[in-house]
Amino acid sequence: MRPPTRREFLKSSVTAACAASLGGGALTNSLAAGVTPPALSIKRGVWFGMLPEKLSIADRYKMARDVGFEVVQAPTEPDERKAEEIKKAAEAANIRIDSVMNMDHWKYPLSSSDRSVVEKSLAGMHTSLYNAKLWGCDAVLLVPAVVNPQTSYHDAWTRSQKEIRTLIPLAEELKVVIAIEEVWNKFLLSPLEMAKYISEFQSPWIKAWFDVGNVLLYGYPQDWIHTLGNSIVKVHVKDFKRKEDGYSWVNLGDGDVDWAAVRQAFANIGYSGSAVTELEGGDEAYLRDVVKRFDRLVNGRG
Repeated sequence: MRPPTRREFLKSSVTAACAASLGGGALTNSLAAGVTPPALSIKRGVWFGMLPEKLSIADRYKMARDVGFEVVQAPTEPDERKAEEIKKAAEAANIRIDSVMNMDHWKYPLSSSDRSVVEKSLAGMHTSLYNAKLWGCDAVLLVPAVVNPQTSYHDAWTRSQKEIRTLIPLAEELKVVIAIEEVWNKFLLSPLEMAKYISEFQSPWIKAWFDVGNVLLYGYPQDWIHTLGNSIVKVHVKDFKRKEDGYSWVNLGDGDVDWAAVRQAFANIGYSGSAVTELEGGDEAYLRDVVKRFDRLVNGRG
């Protein structure tokens, strides 16, 4: 595979823009008319790393459930005994692990020119996919590539697609989606490009993991949601505040995310899955506050 030529990219951009125009128009008109976005029922999720480290694994899952979260995103666990412990802890707390955050894609990117690095990355994804099967998850988050002085954009595109294709048979066998996330990796910098990257796999086992906060530096979450549409299988929620001297990650509602527009966009594409909060960790009171903010901002309730 190769990255799109200018003509192919412009053609795909027009197609995607036309496909998204109805939703985008509905968003613009409803908000301009002062229409309140509808209430949603997106499941409240939490990244495992937000739960107090001083607690045992079992107590961390129990706290997640007690404060009001419905699902957890867990990190890759290569130790089989610990993986079983995690499964039992979630079951005892009556909370679902609905996704795995693959942990090897930054240190060992699939886009590397070093084959030993790529092999470690693939091994990490195999572990993540088997974790997902064990825990009853339906998706594994994957950062597909990293552009840096050693890896051009072209190479990041072609190398990562080639390696991800080798993972599709296992994903299909295990019935676990590989969810591509947009992050600050200097790659997939527009929603049109991300939509094309994913569509080129022509596989139901490759979808989008959309992060609401990550795009604020160079775009608008509601635009990305409309463009990616039903390719979005999972979501991260966090907030981002621009400052004169830089920026900072902040709690939900304390930053620059237009949550009303985001909620309307999710309603327009019919998204009804989960959204995982990916914020700083904290104690029980803090986590309860995050749940309240989630209900108000993401679901439009409370």
